[in-house]
Amino acid sequence: MRIRTALTRVAALGAAAVLAATALTACGGAADDAADNPYGLRQPGVIRAGTLTDAPPNVFLKDGEFTGFDNDLLRAVAGKVGLKVEFVGTDFSALLAQVNNRKFDVGSSSITVTEARKKTVDFGNGYDFGYFGLDVPAGSAITGFDQLAGKRVVVVQGTVQDDFATKEKLNPVRVPDYNGAVNQLKAGTADAWIAPAEIGDKSAADSSGKIKVAAKQLSPAPTAYAVAKGNDRLREALDKGLDQVIADGTWSRLQERYYPGRPIPADFTPGSGSVAVPSPSAASANR
Repeated sequence: MRIRTALTRVAALGAAAVLAATALTACGGAADDAADNPYGLRQPGVIRAGTLTDAPPNVFLKDGEFTGFDNDLLRAVAGKVGLKVEFVGTDFSALLAQVNNRKFDVGSSSITVTEARKKTVDFGNGYDFGYFGLDVPAGSAITGFDQLAGKRVVVVQGTVQDDFATKEKLNPVRVPDYNGAVNQLKAGTADAWIAPAEIGDKSAADSSGKIKVAAKQLSPAPTAYAVAKGNDRLREALDKGLDQVIADGTWSRLQERYYPGRPIPADFTPGSGSVAVPSPSAASANR
């Protein structure tokens, strides 16, 4: 009996030692993970960004590569804080939920900051402004947003243009992507499309005369990158990188490349507002 008791005690002590060693290893692993992946990314060192494929010049695919103002800016911002970016295409209507459930680390798609969207995701500092554009089929008599009552108006689902049309009680036709909106105008199945102005401009220019821009109006809020609720370290890192690419002229050069001649509203300041914004000419001279 004494031998069995002694053996039992030895076994118990051995098991306790194994558990203690396991716990120490686990703690060390957690510390290592935190050091290797301080921003809680799906893959350490790489931002997995959800974006769109069909919204030039903001976000789009060209020769198989994701590009556009928003995506090129995000690459530059990430580089400032030692990160790379992997882009994945998705629909805008699903993007914010996908960011918050960590399918994506960041949402990059000219996302306008709204109070409703803040309930789903957190936003970094604003990096751009935007206008609403009103695209119509060639030959349309529509010349302004005040002429849309009773018309068949198309919008991309979940966008601020969708919110605007709903608020104005236009009973909009919702489509999942920008190609769907363009196709409705070309086919004559929609009277108008409320679009981000830059995307509407490019779509009209590429339509071989089938679509024209009828009007524009300034959007009330800035656009920003979206991160999951509570991921403050990633949000703060993106804000830091954004200020750095503003200061070194990258932001101004990308503005000029993708939106040549577009005036910047006097009351819009990108980033934190704590750094000077070089003019495009000064930014080019300092490259």
